[in-house]
Amino acid sequence: MKSQDIRSTFLNFFEHKKHSIVPSAPMVLKDDPTLMFVNSGMAPFKEFFLGNAQPKHNRLADSQKCLRVSGKHNDLEEVGYDTYHHTLFEMLGNWSFGDYFKKEAIAWAWELLTDTFKIDPDLLYVTVFEGSSDADNLPMDQEAYDFWKALIPEDRILMGNKKDNFWEMGDQGPCGPCSEIHVDIRSAEEKAKVDGKSLVNMDHPQVVEIWNLVFMQYNRKANGSLENLPAKHIDTGMGFERLCMVLQGVQSNYDTDVFTPIIREIETITDKKYTVGVSRDLTEADDGFSAEKINIAIRVISDHVRAVAFSIADSQLPSNTGAGYVIRRILRRAVRYGFTFLDKKEPFIYRLVDVLVNTMGQAFPELKEQRQLVENVIKEEEASFLRTLDQGLVLLDRIIENATSKEISGKKVFELKDTYGFPEDLTDLILRENGLTYNDAEFKNMLKAQQERGKQASQLKSDDWTVLVEDQDQEFIGYDTLEAKVKITKYRKVTSKKDGELYQLVFNMTPFYAEGGGQVGDKGYLEDANGNVVYVIDTKKENNSAVHFTKSLPKHVNETFTASVDQKQRYRTECNHTATHLLHQALREILGIHVEQKGSAVHSKYLRFDFSHFSKLTAQELKDVEDFVNRRIDGKLPFQEQRNIPMQQAIDDGAMALFGEKYGDTVRSVRFGKSIELCGGTHVDNTGDLWHFKIVSEGAVAAGIRRIEAITSDAVKDFYFENNRLYTQMKDLLNNAQEPVKALENLQEENINLKKQLDNLLKEKAKSIKGDLKSELTEINGVKFLAKKLDLDASGIKDVCFEMGSQFTNLFLLFAAEQDGKAILSCYISKELVASKGLNAGTIVRELGNYIQGGGGGQPFFATAGGKHPQGIEAALKAAEGYLK
Repeated sequence: MKSQDIRSTFLNFFEHKKHSIVPSAPMVLKDDPTLMFVNSGMAPFKEFFLGNAQPKHNRLADSQKCLRVSGKHNDLEEVGYDTYHHTLFEMLGNWSFGDYFKKEAIAWAWELLTDTFKIDPDLLYVTVFEGSSDADNLPMDQEAYDFWKALIPEDRILMGNKKDNFWEMGDQGPCGPCSEIHVDIRSAEEKAKVDGKSLVNMDHPQVVEIWNLVFMQYNRKANGSLENLPAKHIDTGMGFERLCMVLQGVQSNYDTDVFTPIIREIETITDKKYTVGVSRDLTEADDGFSAEKINIAIRVISDHVRAVAFSIADSQLPSNTGAGYVIRRILRRAVRYGFTFLDKKEPFIYRLVDVLVNTMGQAFPELKEQRQLVENVIKEEEASFLRTLDQGLVLLDRIIENATSKEISGKKVFELKDTYGFPEDLTDLILRENGLTYNDAEFKNMLKAQQERGKQASQLKSDDWTVLVEDQDQEFIGYDTLEAKVKITKYRKVTSKKDGELYQLVFNMTPFYAEGGGQVGDKGYLEDANGNVVYVIDTKKENNSAVHFTKSLPKHVNETFTASVDQKQRYRTECNHTATHLLHQALREILGIHVEQKGSAVHSKYLRFDFSHFSKLTAQELKDVEDFVNRRIDGKLPFQEQRNIPMQQAIDDGAMALFGEKYGDTVRSVRFGKSIELCGGTHVDNTGDLWHFKIVSEGAVAAGIRRIEAITSDAVKDFYFENNRLYTQMKDLLNNAQEPVKALENLQEENINLKKQLDNLLKEKAKSIKGDLKSELTEINGVKFLAKKLDLDASGIKDVCFEMGSQFTNLFLLFAAEQDGKAILSCYISKELVASKGLNAGTIVRELGNYIQGGGGGQPFFATAGGKHPQGIEAALKAAEGYLK
């Protein structure tokens, strides 16, 4: 079966079992602080398992995109070195929310595998949770064992420990015992030698888990204890790539048609051969790399391009922080393997996107829609990192050149990685080629210390929720009012190194908007009947509830409070949020319908809007965009909304849906004139409230992504007041010139003329002192030498060096100067001396730069250094003579 048929067969099977088939959710989670990415099939349904929301259907099935590269579930370093771990993978799953349980889940799994997919039952083993004697003191899952015993021989049922057969998505949250289904696809000869039972869960590449049936019945609390969930659920996950391996009769995930088209394209582009069946083969190929190393590189690239492409299609761009940094790290790992083992020194991974779209675009249409953006972003990221690698190679060459022993310090290797992004394994490879090693223990200690600093800075400790009102669904009333009488339904204390001790409160209803859709969370206060106030400093969403952050806890948490939103901040934020809708419309109207929103940040003081476009906006385009938005502000367009309408109805009405956003079955559409978008944020009643719209900056974020920052309302007034103040100040400096622009132009022209005169004077001065400098040359060991401080700028000193150098073939010059309180050193060495005596101006000037508390570099025959300590010039000049003695 082809992979597309395998996926559709799975979904059709469960559709016949009365499951509703749902599309994959975006991989990047925006409303769950406990997860960066969807790392399992159940993550998008977490709120259903916790009882915080009710699904429209009690039975669901899907193929969910998952990414495991951070946190507890991190497979990144295994990818490429084995044939069954991946960063991105598809998780085929069927779900029951309080409907069927173990009996049906077990029976249907066996029916699908053995009857529908025709997998030989003799190839399969199942595991059952054996119980635990730790603090949880959990019993053996006898119920699951009995259901399996009715279907298969007991010698095919294995007991599994807590590590393998008790599934938890994280340190907190839904969990429960599970039954894994493993398949043994080894040859008959291998099976005769070793019993398959002994290889289950032993990381054997042909004895692998393909399906995990999780019986979700507990919730892990913050204090580590378990409590029963309100209802029992089924959460299953089958590795799509592994299932394809079994059904297509191959020995590796990478030999399936999920990966082979990508691998063939890599072979074509790199002229390297992927050798099927090679495992840990150290036989070197013609280029000096073993076939297995080439295989690893090709596996890494074919896996990583999928993860990066899907992330970008889901609107997560590579960046230096958070989820974006993870994506950048994955892509750079792929580039590094191509650079090191496939000899690719130019961007090429972006060329694999076409193949990926052709193989997976039908199941995941977002790849087709975002193809051009994905290609452009990957290409630019590749080019950027390759420049980093080139820079790192130059620095590494200097380290090798200045090495005084066979072992390089781990600190230098760490600095290459930390400051320049140069990977340590590539450093190790190049050092070994030059007969050197590095202090690995020192490197790891520095890396560990850095990681610990990062953990401490971001570590968040939380107490368990103290529940005051059970089963209370929170209602958001902030569209209609900014004040309400509320009750606290639950609260907890959280502590982080960054923010210290805070409290999180959940109300039965709330007028506070929780951060989402780019809009910041509301601030405000809680007031009790006696006038005591607790300030709400932020509002965020967690598991479908608005969580309010405070620095203290109300004295009497069971009272009724008046919850009041900061009206001024909300109003200014609403102005900016409304402006993003008008800006989006303006960009599509003026630049073209290829423009799509790729992110936003809506604050009370400004708005930021990221969008797809492939060139810098001209001054006229920016003016046209501003004018377009301001015409709609002047038009005083009324705010119109439709709440809780079917998704398709909103789309049919013309509403825009954003890629990478997760929408429910019902949505809210927001309209200002012809601008219609799906949006859960808050807005002004009329566009006239914005007063005016002003773009303050426009620039690139990534390849094909531009960013506009703009202001509205009070911020625009402040902007013009400040500019008027600066204009008045400028006129005063120009003696209240009637035409200040013309007066400035005259000053600029006068300055240019004066600078030309000064340059000519300096050149004449350099020529005049050249003759005097010749007479000051001394000879040391056959080399004409001069070290002297000059009253010239850097350009003049360079001219003197090269003019003198044209007359001598054995010249060593070190000139110094002081400018604006800083020191300059310039070193010139005749090329003949560089070759015959091994002198290097770059090395010398770097070392002498220590005297002036600076550094520099350059070519072997001419180099410069700058420093902040001109008092060290004389010592540097004296030290120069030592290089000839």
